[in-house]
Amino acid sequence: MIKRNLFLELKDHLNKKEISLIIGPRQAGKTTLMSLLAVHLNKIGEATVSLNFDIERDREFLSSQEKLLKKIELEIGKKKGYVFLDEIQRKEDAGLFLKGLYDMNLPYKFIVSGSGSVELKEKIHESLVGRKRMFELGTVSFDEFVNFRTDYKYENKLNDFFEIEKSQARLLFEEFLNYGGYPKVVLEETKEEKIKTIDEIYRSYVEKDISYLLGVQKTDDFTRLLRLIAGQIGNLVNISELSATLGISIPTVKNYLWYLEKTFILEKVTPYFKNARKEITKAPVYYFYDIGLRNYAAGDFGRISLEDNIGFVFENYVFSVLKEKTRHSSSSIHFWRSKDGAEVDFIINSGRTVIPVEAKKQNLRQSEITRSLRSFITKYSPEEAWVVNLTLSDEIIVRNTAMRFVPYYGL
Repeated sequence: MIKRNLFLELKDHLNKKEISLIIGPRQAGKTTLMSLLAVHLNKIGEATVSLNFDIERDREFLSSQEKLLKKIELEIGKKKGYVFLDEIQRKEDAGLFLKGLYDMNLPYKFIVSGSGSVELKEKIHESLVGRKRMFELGTVSFDEFVNFRTDYKYENKLNDFFEIEKSQARLLFEEFLNYGGYPKVVLEETKEEKIKTIDEIYRSYVEKDISYLLGVQKTDDFTRLLRLIAGQIGNLVNISELSATLGISIPTVKNYLWYLEKTFILEKVTPYFKNARKEITKAPVYYFYDIGLRNYAAGDFGRISLEDNIGFVFENYVFSVLKEKTRHSSSSIHFWRSKDGAEVDFIINSGRTVIPVEAKKQNLRQSEITRSLRSFITKYSPEEAWVVNLTLSDEIIVRNTAMRFVPYYGL
């Protein structure tokens, strides 16, 4: 069993009337997480009922609010209880369905999950304003992965483990950069089984989610687009170039990219700028939610080595950590490019303050600052800047900016 950090947040929310809505990629572990919550509640004497829209036998109880309430009353009566509804995206008008249940002021707490879909991200969100709290479960993070692979021996002292067991930590990091964090992939022991598992996840996503959402069975163009993006993560995406390369229309490319975002496969990052005349165009860059899926799409699954030129994969890792760490804040993540060629990988924008972050897949021996980062510091005078690298932990002052050199695990 892989312990997930989100479990404690969800457990703390069980005493709130709001619907707990768990969203995230297919196969990220939402069903397992809900099962663990139900087990926890049963242990402390609370009544629960669990239904899944993907299970044919359950669907008859989920076809209407009336039938669902009769099933709940049969199982736990009209007293306080907890109702788990899995794969809610399968329900037509799911937002209105849940809104109606919530507004009945029932004695039941609803915990609902669903894989990434347009219905979840758009319609449910709109229908349940003020009635739900959304929890996003991604694939397994690096710290969750390391805790699992070290049998939770260092669960409360991971920083000490990284500092002392540097060789083992580096091997684990390389493994994580190769295979990513889909739970089923992490749990497989051999490379061959990991490949079969990621292939199954990928095919399930394309054949079920995308075929359903696009209303087509032929998804070759969609798959080719995903492979192209996998080969240029962190680079500016030119829609016209993608259209010409793939031989499909610009609106279709935009539509496919939109679906890739809504289904938790890609994350779009937009440029940071204050003076549009001096900054480069508004073309975005994209990163993958899961590095393993990126590697599979690009044909690199299981072939990544820290000794190779894999700066783009390291960059994707840094983005994933920054996104997780800013999840509960108002901060946004951007990149910076200027017309004179200066570029900084990430800009954490907190409104009044900004923090530039460079991802350097290098064993830095001494504090070095690139021309691009110096250019940003000169232009914007941030209080601090970070350089995430493989080894160096240090701090220097550059033009009143605290330059922090952070090893990959230090984030």
